[in-house]
Parts: sequence; structure tokens; C-alpha cells
Amino acid sequence: MPRQTCTPIQRSLAWCQGTPELPGIKRRLYYISKDQIVSWPTLTRDQNGRLTSAAYSGNFELVADATWKFIDILPDKSQLTSEAQGEYPSMTQLNKLTAVHPGVGVEASALSAYVNNCDCVYLVETVRNKFRVVGSEKWQVKSTVAQDLGQGATGTTSTTLNVEATDECPAPFYQGKIDTEDGIIYADQQQAQPVVDGDPDEDTADP
Repeated sequence: MPRQTCTPIQRSLAWCQGTPELPGIKRRLYYISKDQIVSWPTLTRDQNGRLTSAAYSGNFELVADATWKFIDILPDKSQLTSEAQGEYPSMTQLNKLTAVHPGVGVEASALSAYVNNCDCVYLVETVRNKFRVVGSEKWQVKSTVAQDLGQGATGTTSTTLNVEATDECPAPFYQGKIDTEDGIIYADQQQAQPVVDGDPDEDTADP
């Protein structure tokens, strides 16, 4: 029986010496429950089902009147990582998001109660203005929240969101539109800005 062969999809991975790779994520991320997503963008594949790109093609289409909600975080205390899990030939990536919000008030506590028991998807923007998706259509997303009301006069308060999401690749890139309550963000633009009346740089988040 002849051996089955597959068309190679390997590519060289170059890096120009001196090119800066800026670390970190921005102070606002977006989330939505999966049950408000009508259809997902797609990852391109070859005839054998292998991914040929780590960037989604198309848009997240939402149910009527649904929008992505935002969470403002402390970038210096927040992080997005990815690590391999499982065994060959069924290995996947475990994408992990740690997002620290400084508040512990009514709104932060209500968010905690919601995401603890909800299968959500998150959009995280890097400092290079690229959106990454934490959450997959195939696997459930685990979100857990911890609160710290601080200690003593010099302590700090925080609501820490920890997300674990299995995916086929490290936090896929998203280049489509993001329907937010403040307007539409186009993720493929170098400088993503909400389309709203007035000053697009105006921050509508609570301190």
C-alpha cells in the first residue's frame, strides 16, 4: 500500500535583527457570551484540516442588539500567554488570560458573578494594535474571578479575571469588526478607534 503524502505547509520564520517586539496588552478588552454569537469567523485550512493561518477571516456576527462589552484593566498587571497541552497527534494550545481590574464595587462584583458561570469569548488588543481571540467555538471557556479588597492603609484593591481557553493555535488574530456599545471598531485598522459621536479618544469607562 503506497504511503500517503501531504502537501507541505511549513514556512520559514524570519526575524530582522533590531526589529522591536513590543510586549504587553492594552487597557481595554472586550467580552461576550457565546450564546450571543450567531456565526464565527473562520480559520483557513488545507484539504487535510490543517491550519494554514493563525488569523480569522470574516466577522463575529451577533444576535440582534447584542454588543461586545468592555473591561478596563491594569496593563502592567495583566498578561496573555499560551502553552501546548495534550499528546501527539492531538495537541492543542491552552490560552491563558489574566486581567486585573482595579475596582471591587457593585459593577465589578456583578461581572464576577456573571462570567464565573458563563461561556464567554474575549478580544484582547496588544500594544501593536492587533486583536487576539481568547475562546474557541469548539471548546468551553473557563473564566474565574478573584477579588481583593486590600489590606491596611497602603493596600490595593483588585478584581482579577483568569481565563483558560483551549484552541488550535495560540490566541488567533482577529481582523474583523467589533460591534461595541460605543460603536463599531474595525480590528484590521492599525489604530482601532470606536466610531462614536464627538471625540473618538474620549474614555467612557468608569475610573
